[in-house]
Amino acid sequence: MTTPDPDRASAAQAFYSRWAPGYDRLATHAPGVRRLRTAFVDALDPAPGDAVVDVGCGTGATLPYLRERVGSEGRVVGVDFAPGAVARARDRVEREGWENVVVCRGDATRLSVRDADAVAASFLMGMLPDPAATVEGWLDGLDPDRIALLDLARSHRLPGRPLNPLFRLVVRASAPPGTKDHHGKSPARVLDRRVAAAHRAVLERCPETTHGTRAGGFAYLSAGRR
Repeated sequence: MTTPDPDRASAAQAFYSRWAPGYDRLATHAPGVRRLRTAFVDALDPAPGDAVVDVGCGTGATLPYLRERVGSEGRVVGVDFAPGAVARARDRVEREGWENVVVCRGDATRLSVRDADAVAASFLMGMLPDPAATVEGWLDGLDPDRIALLDLARSHRLPGRPLNPLFRLVVRASAPPGTKDHHGKSPARVLDRRVAAAHRAVLERCPETTHGTRAGGFAYLSAGRR
């Protein structure tokens, strides 16, 4: 994850590090989140032996799902910019004894990983100042066969649409520094725009794609195969 300037980036890193324990509980135990992560990894469809990069891995909630699919002969690399989140993800890996899972601190827009069979990113796009360009950079720089994005944004269908005002309040309350853009748009609108741009990039760049919504229309899941 990244923000437009060093001051905002530093504030966002501190924000996510401070709230890492609470986020970890939500990311692991919130109602329906396991089904979402299962659907996300199913859409990515990693194979045994694959090398998968989980960008914006946070506290590592998706790592078990990815590691199960690639098996002991595969490799999973988690990347996140928040020191507190990285520390908790590394603790998770150490507890499980996964020798083929590595978590490193890094910027989503400047990945140090050189290649991958698949790239996954969940609940990340709203934090990127130019998410479409970042996704394009992953596709060009890592040259993966598969990519999948999972994000939350306002719902455009029933039954979720009537709950959009509540969703906006939650987004505003939980928005880290750097989420509001220079034109004064609300965090929810910025989130909508960024999520749409990122998912559109996947659908435009990959010959084989799937796209759908879950959780009442609030969860957007797009995947592509090249």
